Amino acid sequence: MIRAFYGIERNPFTSEGCSLLKQQQEIYDTLRVHCQQGGLCLVLGVPGTGKSMIKEAIKAQADHKRMLVVTVARTLHTYTNTIKILCQAFSIEYEGSHFKCERRLIEEAFSLNRQGKMLVTAIDDAHLLEMQTFRKLRLLFEDFPKNHNILLLGQPDLMGNIALIVNEDIRSRVTYSALMRRLDPDDMKSFILGQLDHAGLGHNVFTAAALDLIVRSAEGVLRKARNLCVSCLLEGVRARTKTIDIDLVNSVLIQPHWRKDHDLQQY
Repeated sequence: MIRAFYGIERNPFTSEGCSLLKQQQEIYDTLRVHCQQGGLCLVLGVPGTGKSMIKEAIKAQADHKRMLVVTVARTLHTYTNTIKILCQAFSIEYEGSHFKCERRLIEEAFSLNRQGKMLVTAIDDAHLLEMQTFRKLRLLFEDFPKNHNILLLGQPDLMGNIALIVNEDIRSRVTYSALMRRLDPDDMKSFILGQLDHAGLGHNVFTAAALDLIVRSAEGVLRKARNLCVSCLLEGVRARTKTIDIDLVNSVLIQPHWRKDHDLQQY
């Protein structure tokens, strides 16, 4: 709908084919080194700050002849189901006991290592992973080749859990950690304008006042900025206008999910 109305070929505000932001690129470059050397890496941040973009960049830009990236996204599962997910990712049929499946995973990891491939296991939403489950996974990964890199992506609470004395065996193995910070207003504005360029839309699609309001409302969170911009473009389609002004932005911001709790108490 947006593409047809605005006469563009690409969907606006998608991560496909977009360059990483400066802070994301710095973290990505460091992670690439750890992917070659092995280790345990943490990428932390509040929801929507771009952690998954780094994970997707590693998957997309990895040379599949030299690197295999295995992802675990369903972190609320038990250890048994997590092992099943790993078996599926390694193209191994899950059968028998934990011991047999773990042994086959280790054998496959060493087989890939002998082929000259680097191995990365990325666990998304790692703050939801029970520490007991992760401890079992850590013991499994101890038998993987030494250049195997484990990448944990989660909210800052993850660092608080790992910092507990009972989890010192995990914390002591961390080789790199990074915090994804909220964008400042100038960087957020540059991000939005860059997304418009990528989609083939002119910067004047948002008026200056509308753009400033979007930047303030996004509160430095990329996901909020994306969702708000797309909603505003859809409102523009509905209103049959190709210029998004402050009134259209406000018509989106009055929706309950954009309002603070204290704004809803009167209802």
